[in-house]
Parts: sequence; structure tokens; C-alpha cells
Amino acid sequence: MTEKQIAKQVQHTDKKLSSNRNEKILAEGSYTQLLVKLCIPTVVVILVMIIYNMADTYFIGQTGDPNKIAAISLSMPFFTILSGASTLFGNGGCTSISMALGRKDYDKIKAFCSICCYSALTVGIVFMLFVLTFIRPIATMLGADADTMEFTCQYLQIFSLAAPFVMFNQTFGSVIRADGAAAQSMISNILGTISNIILDALFILVFHWDVAGAALATVIGNMLTTIYLVYYLWKKQPAFRPYPKNFTFKKDYFMPVMTLGLPMCCSTLLNSVSHMIANRMMIGYGSVALSAQSVAGKLSMVITMLLMAVCMGLQPAISYNYGRNDLKRMYGIIRNTGIFTVVLGFILCTVCYVARTPIISAFIDNAEVIEYGQIMVLASICTGPFFGLYQLCQTFMQATGQAAYATFTAMLDKGIFYLPILFIMNHAFQMYGIAFSAAVTLIFALAVGAYLALRWNKTIKERALAQVQETSTSAASEQ
Repeated sequence: MTEKQIAKQVQHTDKKLSSNRNEKILAEGSYTQLLVKLCIPTVVVILVMIIYNMADTYFIGQTGDPNKIAAISLSMPFFTILSGASTLFGNGGCTSISMALGRKDYDKIKAFCSICCYSALTVGIVFMLFVLTFIRPIATMLGADADTMEFTCQYLQIFSLAAPFVMFNQTFGSVIRADGAAAQSMISNILGTISNIILDALFILVFHWDVAGAALATVIGNMLTTIYLVYYLWKKQPAFRPYPKNFTFKKDYFMPVMTLGLPMCCSTLLNSVSHMIANRMMIGYGSVALSAQSVAGKLSMVITMLLMAVCMGLQPAISYNYGRNDLKRMYGIIRNTGIFTVVLGFILCTVCYVARTPIISAFIDNAEVIEYGQIMVLASICTGPFFGLYQLCQTFMQATGQAAYATFTAMLDKGIFYLPILFIMNHAFQMYGIAFSAAVTLIFALAVGAYLALRWNKTIKERALAQVQETSTSAASEQ
């Protein structure tokens, strides 16, 4: 196919996209329709990611060795670093494309897709080479000791091979949500997770490859996800194909992706660094304490990631309506989302607290881990109902282009407030102080995040009013 034929095909796709039913739901659908179309698939994706994240811990836990669970936990911050890098391109691309859709600017959409694809693959390859070159220093930095060093190195070495696939999958899993196609993102995640769980069971329980088997299952699962996404882009969504000719470093194209993806990226990267430091502190109280904190962290992750999924799912709707200046609809979506996340957070926290003992036992049947885990679960989930509001503040500012405020807000919970509180709480209350640090941090972070969101909202309203007055003046002068 010649370049001219490709151009005609893409132009035809552009016309089809402009009348896309997904786009109509973003503009006119009820809140219930938005939840069903955007949030349910995104929530399923997040649930799949949670199961994916828990699978290694669960199957390794069946060996009954706290050192192996500790090694997996110590390795997780590096996975989070990779996820953070992918959110820079994934969330930035999704937000940029959604706003471009609202403005009917289809040339920018092609450029955004190419920028996201090739930037993500480059970072993934560099990450893989870095880990393979400095494997033992990295394991030491993560907090591995004599008991966990070999297990940690083994996991990191094999897992690093998945880095380019993880970067592509998580980036385009977000990008294809930009026009409301959340179901396809859901399918890609389900495919990778189911294969990972099956391979975990096979490699760990049957072949007894333990930590190496868990890492290998992750690599293969991500490869399968990549195959599906490439198929979807080339067969089902040609407007989002990342052609090399559309890649550019021009400021008007490259910077929106970078700046709008920065808030979630900073949040994820700082979370990784904070998790790493907290792990190093906690392992000072023994691998049993770290194992209990790791399991409690999984429950907290269920709550926070589900609430994040609701906000992320509705982000394209917020961006789209902001891009088309329909502020009334945008505010309605934000208001309903705030109420929904508080109610959902309360329900999730109650369920996790009531079922904490059997859940901990399911991961590892160790009396000491279960005893420590009782308090650590409470510490991890006690502020759950309010996390959705904190995430909504970030989402609102990011979705409407205020990257600076959104980035600063993201850094509050994961670094600016968290790290000082972590050291203070550890000094005052030892290991349980570490466990409660995140809850204390969220209280302060939410207060500042809400203030910044309200301040940015005031600016939006002032701009809208000025635009209305300018339009009225122009109409009067024409008459």
C-alpha cells in the first residue's frame, strides 16, 4: 500500500471517528452510561492488574517461605518505576487525545499516538539494559539482605526482559481509552493476567521454579498482551496507529503529552521510591514484619486502585467536555464522581477490615504474619473512603490541562509529605508507625489538593466568563 493510499485510509477513518458513538457518549451520555462505558471496563482492568500483582505473592506464599515473599515485595518498587514511566506517555497521551477529539483536531491525534509508542519502547529497552547491567547493586539498593539477595536478583533479572512489553502495554492500554474504547483496554489486561496466573501455577506449583517461575510468567503474559494490542491497533483502530512518520519532537505536540502525563508519573515514581524506603525500614524488624506489611499493602491497593480506576475511567469525559467548553456537564461529572468514590471507598474498607484474617491467611499461613497483619491492615485501609476525593482533585486538574497543580498534588501523598512523616512515625512508633504513615499523610495531602483544585476551578470560571463577555461584545459590535 502506497503512502497516498494509507493517507486516504486514515482520512476515511478520521471521518468515521468524528461521528463515533463513543464520542457521542462522552458528549451526551448520562452519568450511568459513562460509568458503564468508561468506568466498568477501567475498573475491570484495575482488578485484573490487582490480581496480576497479587498472583506472584499468592503462589510464592504457598511455599511458606517469608524470605521469598519478602524478595518479591522488595522487587515491586522497580516494577512501579516502570509503571510510572508508562503513565507519563499513557495518561499524557490519553488526556491529550481526548482534548484533541473535543476540538476535532485529528492531525494531532496521529502525532500523539506515535510519540507515545516510540518513547515508551525506548524507555523500556533502556530500563532492561540498565537492570541487567547493575543487577546486584540494584538489589542492595532495594534493601535485599543475605537471606533475600539471591531471590531478589533472580526475580529482577528475568522480569527486566518484560520491560519493553510492559511499557508498550501500559501506554497503549491508556491511549486507546481516549475515545471511550475502554473495553479493548480491559480485554488486553485480562488476556495478560489470565495467562500470567495460569503460568504462575504451572511454573511455581508444578515445576517448582519459585521466584524465577513467577518472573518468567510475567514476561510471557506481557508478550501476549502486546500481541493483542498490536492486532487491535492495526485491524480495529487505524486512526491510532503509531506510524514513524508522525513522530515529532515539536513543542506543540511533544510537550502536551509530557506535561499532562507528569502528574500520574510523578505520583507513581514517588510511590516507588517511598515504598522502597519503607521496605528498607520495615525489613529492619525482620522478614516476617515485611511479609505482613506486604499482604496488608495488597488490601490497600485493592481500595486505592479501584477508586483510582473510577477517576481514570471518567478522565476522558472530563477532558472531552472541557475541550468543547461544556463546563456545566464537566462539573456534573466531577460532582457525581466525588459522591460515588466516597460511598465505594467506605464499602470496600468495611469489607476488607471484616475479612482481614482469612485474607491474610490465604496469602501465607504463618501465625506471626497473621498477628502483625491485623494492625497493618487497619493502618492501610482506614483512610480509604477519602482517597477517591484526593485522586479526583488530581484527575480534575490533569484532565483540564493544569499539569503543574496536578503534579504538585501527586507529589504530596507520595513524597513531600509522606517521607518526613514516615521517618517521624518510625522514630516514634517503630514498625506500626511505618504502617500508619500513609494514612496520616493522606489527611494533609487531601487538604492541600482540595485547595489547589478549588483555586484552579476559580480560574476556569473566570476564563469562561471572560469568553462569554468577549463573544457578547463582538456580537453587539457586528449589529
